[in-house]
Amino acid sequence: MRFDRDIFEEILITITRNRTRSFLTAFGVFWGIFMLVALIGGGQGMQQMMQSQFEGFATNSGFLWPQQTGEAYKGFRKGRWWSMDIDDVARLKKLDEIDVVTPTLSRWNRNAIFQDKKSDVIVKGLYPDYNKIEELDIIKGRLINDVDIREERKVAVIGDRIYENLFEKEADPIGKYVQVDGIYYRVVGVAKSNGNINIQGDNAESIIIPFTTMQKAYNVGRNIELLCFTVKPGVVVSEIQDKIEGVIKEPHLIAPNDTQALMLLNTEAMFSMMDNLFTGIHILIWMVGLGTLLAGAIGVSNIMMVTVKERTTEIGIRRAIGARPQDILQQILSESIVLTTVAGMAGISFGVMVLQLLELGTTDEGKVYNFQVSFWLAIGVCVLLAVLGVLAGLAPAYRAMAIRPIEAIRDE
Repeated sequence: MRFDRDIFEEILITITRNRTRSFLTAFGVFWGIFMLVALIGGGQGMQQMMQSQFEGFATNSGFLWPQQTGEAYKGFRKGRWWSMDIDDVARLKKLDEIDVVTPTLSRWNRNAIFQDKKSDVIVKGLYPDYNKIEELDIIKGRLINDVDIREERKVAVIGDRIYENLFEKEADPIGKYVQVDGIYYRVVGVAKSNGNINIQGDNAESIIIPFTTMQKAYNVGRNIELLCFTVKPGVVVSEIQDKIEGVIKEPHLIAPNDTQALMLLNTEAMFSMMDNLFTGIHILIWMVGLGTLLAGAIGVSNIMMVTVKERTTEIGIRRAIGARPQDILQQILSESIVLTTVAGMAGISFGVMVLQLLELGTTDEGKVYNFQVSFWLAIGVCVLLAVLGVLAGLAPAYRAMAIRPIEAIRDE
């Protein structure tokens, strides 16, 4: 299609002559593109915000803890309380589908004291393998290691909020002793969570000590409170859930059909549900955005059709003095493309500006969420605009080509 200066001047004259109609046409396309860009960018940013809540958390993990029995079994009454023990770790590890198994202990509403400062804390007894379940971000020092477990050392990794409450700003807590329940623990690290999902309390307010140390300090014996595990790649937790529950229930004399006695939290199912949710949201976004854009393109076509009808005499005179059909086609299509492209580019620019403001307003503790659309998506939208401009102008253009000069002049 030839797009020279004369045609461009004609387009400007037409648009100027029909300001109100051109504005309404452009606004429809502008709003459609803005909605599409804003919805895509907003959906992407919201997905990143949701995923950041699970950051550092194993997506193939599960958690087991005991509850009251819901069925009478082998002489034991319904409603019996029971406890998992350290042997359950070895039992679960025997399953071929299981990768990591680690027990945990915890004590809530404790006080940590350093010099004249005090902080409310949660005490957690963990193995080093727990970091494969819920990854901690070590900002100072180190995590609990195997030597700490073997030698039952009185060492601790404190949460970053505890560090802020007990120590001066920029002070080095490593090597200092913190008292909890009358026992002094040497601080070996300061940690914070990568995400906002925590098991057995917020890690920012937790003191992590070796599991074996906590067993003796709180005289819990062989009992454990929570059993954490991950499955091997390619294994789905929900498919082996019955096998996992059976391995734990049998030695504790719990009815196989008792769905109340042993609770299993399947985080894999939670992540899958979230992925499916955002897949549906993205489909809905594209449907709404493209639907709005298509409505704008139909509006362009209708307005151009009205314009052609009003310019019947003008087009007839041009045909009478030698204008070819393709010249009329070129002019009508050019007007349609210019209207859609200019309005669409304005919509993209406004959408990007709104998304930038939204991005600046959702910064969370140094984390920046990307609400912007990609460069190639913007290019794709521009191509889509050009295609819609052509499609919107085809019907009016062919109608204009069908006008016969004699009939147009006679109608006038």
